[in-house]
Order: sequence, then structure tokens, then C-alpha cells
Amino acid sequence: MTYVEGFLTPVPVANRDAYRAHADRAADLLLELGVTRMVETWGEDVPHGTRTDMHRAVQATADEAVLFSWFEYPDRATRDAANDRIRNDPRFAAMGKDMPFDARRMIYGGFAAVSDSGDGTGTGFVDGVVLPLHGGAGDAYRDHAAALAPLFLEHGALRVLDARADDVPAGEATDFARAVAIEGAEQVGFGWVEWPSRTVRDDAWNRLMADGRMAAAGDPPWNGQRMIFGGFSVLLDRTA
Repeated sequence: MTYVEGFLTPVPVANRDAYRAHADRAADLLLELGVTRMVETWGEDVPHGTRTDMHRAVQATADEAVLFSWFEYPDRATRDAANDRIRNDPRFAAMGKDMPFDARRMIYGGFAAVSDSGDGTGTGFVDGVVLPLHGGAGDAYRDHAAALAPLFLEHGALRVLDARADDVPAGEATDFARAVAIEGAEQVGFGWVEWPSRTVRDDAWNRLMADGRMAAAGDPPWNGQRMIFGGFSVLLDRTA
């Protein structure tokens, strides 16, 4: 099943066009190395929380947007080989000298998909989420995600993917574990829902919240008080 390299990145609002150009250049190289799809999305409806949120996760300032992004690979072996090549490719080193964002606060890590439904064709808006999964909740997370995905697709979603931390490093200033205030044996979950547009997404959520089948799926295997989430417009979507 799909392997995901997931990212949260703080980018100055004034650098939106420069960031997109930078990401587009990177995509040309990444697609050579085994990435099957690269998606960059720009924070448009990202709420502030009382304890955790995506702004805090990357220490975003008032003049920065939060980006939710991912690279897709067919498996971890392909991803690991690509990262080895990236570290030794002078083209990436050259790009790293002139980045339109503070990479020190970017969060990244590898996630193994547990549920993947739909194909994402025509995506214009994305709901992104990072979750503190209960310890030992691997099967429960997979089953819960698989139960809810058909409801999202029925209400207009194009694709629903849920993944579990597989290679998620600790960082000096920011990381995924701190983003959701991980406790004890908890693990990090990373996922998204793809929609044709924000309008479709907003309407769908109203209907989903009134759909009794959502509650019938049972209590989710994560701590909802510390999950972080937001709505993002698609800035770049490149496929191999």
C-alpha cells in the first residue's frame, strides 16, 4: 500500500508564488527518484486550538501560512532509496541554499498507509489531519478509517487516506510527536480527505455531521482533544 512522506511547513504569505515555483522545480527532480505523486496545499481554513494546532506545530508567525504536503511512494524501500539519492544530489543542495521558508521549523516523517480509498482526480481542496493514536490502536485505526472512508466518498470526497507513523524523527525545534503532544505509547497518525473544491467540502461536512452512520462507527482510536487539522487549497499537484 502507498507509503507517504508527510510535511507541515510554515511559509511567509508573501512568498506563496516563490514557494510554488520552488516546489515545482523540486517536483521535476523528485519524480525522477520514485515519487509517484507530490502535493502541496496552502492553509486556508486552519483553526487555532487551546493546546495544539497546526500553527503551533511549526511555530508559525502571524505573517506565515501553514502548508500540508505529501510525497507518495509505492513502498518504503523506494522512499528510502530516494532519500539517499536526495542527500547526495548536488541539484538539491543548490536548491537548499535559496529556500523561501524556514526549513528548521518544517515537520516531516514517513507514514505507512492503513486505508486508501478513491483516486483524487480533480482535487482542489484538502482536509489534512495529524492524530495522537492510542497505544496499540493499529488495527482499530485501520478498521475505523476503512469504515468511514465510504461515507466521505458518498458525500463528495475524491479520496481518503489514513496512515500511521513508520519513520518519524524527533526534531530540534518541531516534530510530529510534539505537534500532537504525544503521551506514553501513543503513535502519530497522518491523513487527508481530497475534495473537488472548498464549496463541496463545506457542504459535505454539514451533511456528514448529520449522518448517523458517522456515530455508528464508534469512538475513534485517538485523542480528539489533541488532534490537529485544517482545510487547504491545492497549490501544486504533480504525478509521475
